[in-house]
Amino acid sequence: MTSLDQQAPRPGFLSVMLRKARHEPDLAVGLVISAFIAVVVIFPGLFSSQSPLAIDIARSLEAPSALNIFGTDDVGRDVFARIVHGARITLLICAGALAAAAFIGGALGILSGFVGGRLDMLLGRLIDVVLSFPPIILGVMVTGILGPKTANLAFALTVVYVPAFFRIARSGAISEASRSYVEAARSGGLSEPRILVNHVTRNVLPLIMMQCVVLFPLVLQIQSALGFLGLGVQPPTPDWGSILQQGKDYILFAPWMSAFPGFAILITALALMLVSRGVQRRFDRR
Repeated sequence: MTSLDQQAPRPGFLSVMLRKARHEPDLAVGLVISAFIAVVVIFPGLFSSQSPLAIDIARSLEAPSALNIFGTDDVGRDVFARIVHGARITLLICAGALAAAAFIGGALGILSGFVGGRLDMLLGRLIDVVLSFPPIILGVMVTGILGPKTANLAFALTVVYVPAFFRIARSGAISEASRSYVEAARSGGLSEPRILVNHVTRNVLPLIMMQCVVLFPLVLQIQSALGFLGLGVQPPTPDWGSILQQGKDYILFAPWMSAFPGFAILITALALMLVSRGVQRRFDRR
């Protein structure tokens, strides 16, 4: 037999994934739940054929049944349909705000850490001012000033989380700027902007991407809290926070209006936290 024939067959993709799942069950559970939620966001019609906006006053405040598994709200709308279709709006707002915060905060942080000097001091003081406000208070202030609209909610979330990305990107840029390869690049005649973009930024990007995973459940909680306070997506558009807000007046005799959207927020945040912890462990080991 040749040496090639004596080699053991390479394990398949499924066996590799099962082995990893046994070593990190929390990460596996988080990924499975997150993948299911992603399918709901992309294809809500697969899970609910009813319209989330259809009103039927005659069937208002009906308890969960075979026809409406999560019951109906105060104007007869199907709660399950509103949660399923609201998942897309809720999570897209969170993802969009997080992406904008990562871009703005990451770019400013990398620039501040690499350039240093007065620019670093100025940007650092501005970020300290923003960090002096608790996230929920800052979100309430921004949305209260601009008004309760979807775009204003996304902008408020972006403002709240820019400092987190700024600080992680700045520390990464300072670390990278002191490495020997940067000095070698300068000695080789590369310009500062080219070193910043092609070398420092490339090595700081993994930190920013990991921060996105870590912060997503926190963004979801703040987004839902602002929606519950009436400062987010406005009715009748379905959104998990606004659905909670609409159900608060009926909590005693129609608890399903608040329980099911609250559970959706809880399970989604839990899944994202499990994924973020798994990603952090892998990143720390590397």
